[in-house]
Amino acid sequence: MNSSQQPRPARLTVGVVGAGRVGPALACALQQAGHRPIAVSGVSDASRRRAAELLPDVPLVPPAQVLEYADLVLLTVPDDALPALVEGLAETGAIRPGQLLVHTSGRYGTSVLDPARRAGALPLALHPAMTFTGTMVDVQRLAGCSFGVTAPEELRLAAEALVIEMGGEPEWIAEENRPLYHAALALGANHLVTLVAQAMELLRTAGVERPDRMLGPLLGAALDNALRSGDAALTGPVARGDAGTVAAHVSELRRHAPGAVAGYLAMARATADRALASGLLKPELAEDLLGVLAGAEGSNDR
Repeated sequence: MNSSQQPRPARLTVGVVGAGRVGPALACALQQAGHRPIAVSGVSDASRRRAAELLPDVPLVPPAQVLEYADLVLLTVPDDALPALVEGLAETGAIRPGQLLVHTSGRYGTSVLDPARRAGALPLALHPAMTFTGTMVDVQRLAGCSFGVTAPEELRLAAEALVIEMGGEPEWIAEENRPLYHAALALGANHLVTLVAQAMELLRTAGVERPDRMLGPLLGAALDNALRSGDAALTGPVARGDAGTVAAHVSELRRHAPGAVAGYLAMARATADRALASGLLKPELAEDLLGVLAGAEGSNDR
């Protein structure tokens, strides 16, 4: 079903429990679609600033009051805090029958909302596959953003319609696949930030004044090639089997950035395995390369 065929949800009052980076942005996107943010809860100064920027004039109230006022409640708290929050809201009678309860955790499907479901709530798991800054730019980035959607079958159309109203693209994720789905996103996005930050530090150490300017075009091209071609986009000394170059890299990292050695070796080994399996790395070259990596890993353990 395309976006033009999706049923539009009735106009809803929207509440946010947990004014981190995600909740206010989603509530703002829902507001632009015609829904009405009515209450938000947040404790820290940063949370209050985000709410004031993205949801001006929406009152800050305790979580129980958010549920009292809102037809649709966004639970946007850290993954580890979500089960206890849901249980607490259910135990205190804060949940109203027929209320849409939406969490944005990538890790969980709707089973984490079972205490709320037993209290009459309508459970949805809508996870935006996006990194958030806590500013208005997040709302703009939702355009075309994929959402991992999990919901009971009878709520599937409503869940997908809400995602489309926020500018996103719904992608159905089975309950049992949520942890794997989330691991994939963390591997790609979170680890990418670490890799890029390490690369910039190393370039600065090598005397490059603007490492961001140097890496931008290179990493942009690498990402585009990888998304288009997968393993066929692999280049560099590991994919070529240049064992001597890799050994030199490890030696320099030990001198200048010993904390980066373990990550380099782990990624080099994973790259070598994929290059070998895809036929990019010739077996006769792989032997020397893997020997270098094994020796470096052994030295790293001592």
